[in-house]
Formats: sequence, C-alpha cells, structure tokens
Amino acid sequence: MRFATRLARCLPVLVLAAAFAGAAAPAALGSEPFPDTSLKNLKLAVNARGEALVTYTRTDGKTLHVLVWGAVDANTPSPDVPQVRFKYDYAGGWGKYHSAKYWKTFKNACAPYTGPTLLYATPGAACDAPDGSHWALQTWQRALPLLGFDPWLPAQTAYETHISHWSAPLATLKVSQNWTYNGSAVGLFGQYEWGGAPVYGFSSTKTGGTTSRYNRNMYIDTYNSAYGAGWKRESGILTHKGTGTFCHSFVAQRPFPDYPSQSMRPAAPGKQYRVTAMGPGVTPDVQWVGPGLGAFDERVDVQYNSLFDQVMTGDRICAGER
Repeated sequence: MRFATRLARCLPVLVLAAAFAGAAAPAALGSEPFPDTSLKNLKLAVNARGEALVTYTRTDGKTLHVLVWGAVDANTPSPDVPQVRFKYDYAGGWGKYHSAKYWKTFKNACAPYTGPTLLYATPGAACDAPDGSHWALQTWQRALPLLGFDPWLPAQTAYETHISHWSAPLATLKVSQNWTYNGSAVGLFGQYEWGGAPVYGFSSTKTGGTTSRYNRNMYIDTYNSAYGAGWKRESGILTHKGTGTFCHSFVAQRPFPDYPSQSMRPAAPGKQYRVTAMGPGVTPDVQWVGPGLGAFDERVDVQYNSLFDQVMTGDRICAGER
C-alpha cells in the first residue's frame, strides 16, 4: 500500500526526534512557560499599559510577583523575523521601572474573560485586557517521559504554567487516525496551523531538540493501551519545516539509553488518543482528542489514504515528496 510505504520512510526520523527527548521532553521556547514549576496560589492581573502581573508561590514557599509584557499573538514562520516573545521582570517592576513598590500599586483592569474555552486553564487566571485582547495561564504536565514510562525524576512530574496573550483566533490542530504498515499498525497524522499558515521551526538539534522559537512539538498520548490504564505519553515530535505536518505510528520501540529499562516497549495503540501542542508565539496551548481505531477495514483505509495525501502535500518526510 502506497501510504504504508510512505509512513515507513518517515517513522525512523520521528522516532529519533522523540527518543532523545530523554528524561524530559525537548525544551520549550515559547507560549511561554515560567522557569519555576508546580506553582501555588497563582493570580493574574492585567493593566491598561499592556502589562500582566503574575503572582505565585514556589515550592520553597517564596512568593514572586512577575511583571510580563511585550508580546501578543505570533509571527508566521520567517527565517528573517524573530518569533514574538515576552519580557519578564521577576522583581515585580524593579527591573523595568526601578520601583520596589510597582507590583503593590499595579492597577488591575482585568475584565471577565470572553475568549474561547482553554485547555488546562488555571482557575481564575484568564481575563480580557482593556484593549480587548486576552491573557491567560495554563498549567499541565508537558515533560512526562515517553513510551509510556512512569516518571522517575522530579522534573517529569512537574506541572508547568504557561502564560499567553492573544487577540486573534487560536491555532488549529488537525489530526486524524489511520492504519499503517498494510493495516498491521495504527498511526496518527496531522497539521498545525495558525492564521492560515503552517506552524514550524527552521532548525533543531540532531536529537530533535528545539533550537528555534518557531518550533513546536506534538505531545502524543494514548489511553488504556499496552502501557497500562489511563493516559500515557507515547511521543513528542516536531512539526515539519515548511508544512507544519507530522506523522507517527504506534509500533514496538526500544527505550532510550537514559531510560530505566532497555526492554523492548510494545506497540501501544489505545482506546483514545490526544495530541497537545504549545501555542505558536505567545498564543494558548491547544489539544486534539479522538477515539481509537477498530479492526482494519480496507474500504475505510482508502479514505484515510486519500486524506493523508491531501494533508501531507509537500511533506518530504512523511509523504516522501521531493
């Protein structure tokens, strides 16, 4: 089957990119995460100057007041224009204004949030700014180990909090299930877009790490699979340059050298799948969730092949086009 042949060509590249996420997933370079994790007492305030003030308590008990400003939405990928990014003042205004009291006198102008429903929304931490734009915090476990392993390092269980600021519609994550390898395996493929343009980066490490603020990983989870009950992280793969597309097959894989076991991991198709992505630029994180596939059906497979060919137009890795 033509589709199976194409996917077979792309799979080793994708496995390599996921494999060297290693003990933690590749470093994220945007939508943007705070360096501290597992935060408590999170609060968000926004003023009329385009600034946000995020207050939180770290695991060591210290409370920080972080001033955030300087970015909204995202830029479409360009090798000549940097991706948007926030500026941060972890001293609550001292770094920007040389005022130790700035955070104490911060004039909150937050209006009730009217934007779209958000994935992993931090309770009470989303609002509308005076200019009509939205600010929000999202908190989730991005750095889970891959291939269904239970976390064995503290960083793998940490909850990251991401801050976003946007005025345009959210990114669109299009995903479909399919059968691969002549119906012997199950896979996922899709495309990530924002503003009608694909989301992708221009460079990465040989092991799949992100080196461009345009890069975005697709975090793939499988539910009630050979890995065990509940959601388990399967992979983390970059969208492809120029197309924003990706593909993955649930096949047996050997664990990575830094993992606690080197026994072969089973293929782990599940009852459900989800794909989570950090928003491009400083836009919110998004997610797709869909059901698993039943027994191979050749007639339905023809439809998946047709959709795959449409989505993968121009993708040199998954579709093999040059």
